[in-house]
Amino acid sequence: MAWRCSGASNAELITKMRNASLISSPRIADAMAKVDRANYVPSRRQAYQDSPQTIGYGATISAPHMHAHAAENLLPFLHSAAKVLDVGSGSGYTLAIFHHLTAGGTAKVIGIDHIQSLVDQANSNLRADRLEAQLNDGSIVNICGDGRKGLPEEAPFDAIHVGAAAPGVPQPLLDQLKAPGRVFIPVEEQNGSGEQNIYQIDKAHDGTITSQKVCGVLYVPLTDADKQWEA
Repeated sequence: MAWRCSGASNAELITKMRNASLISSPRIADAMAKVDRANYVPSRRQAYQDSPQTIGYGATISAPHMHAHAAENLLPFLHSAAKVLDVGSGSGYTLAIFHHLTAGGTAKVIGIDHIQSLVDQANSNLRADRLEAQLNDGSIVNICGDGRKGLPEEAPFDAIHVGAAAPGVPQPLLDQLKAPGRVFIPVEEQNGSGEQNIYQIDKAHDGTITSQKVCGVLYVPLTDADKQWEA
């Protein structure tokens, strides 16, 4: 169904996803309407297709419905005082969505990607999407680093989004998750099947960790910079 939601404009894309129940929250629809996907993809002709696209360096920008799904899942933890970590920030598209979902207070949205050229490209994309002031004032930060290690100097995080499939949930991300807090992460199952699933990882007030399988997916791997570059 998702591919049928492609549109000729950003507004049409969002409307079709709402009509198909791929977006259920008005907050998500409003935030995604403020983020013009054409600023985050190499080909503006394909900007409003509900499909993943290559952005170079072995990375992709996910299909818009997957960004909506991630935002819907993390929504209870995306508020005006939240601190959000986006691991594998790629094009910067998710950073922009998370910013619009948390704007209006002291929230901080932090992206981390291990390829400097992608970080530079994403920051240019964010500026093109009228978010230069937010990059300047620090309400959006996007840096180069190994996201599997999180960012301990900025922890704890209310919400952590991972944009590539890991062979497991990196322990540093769990350690840096606030209680309560939530991680949205694609995981490659270690049973030889090659299967990938989204997991929702919750940390309760008392620090108890629970895990819930959400759906099957197909993401690029969360790996070393050198291996990704070769891909």
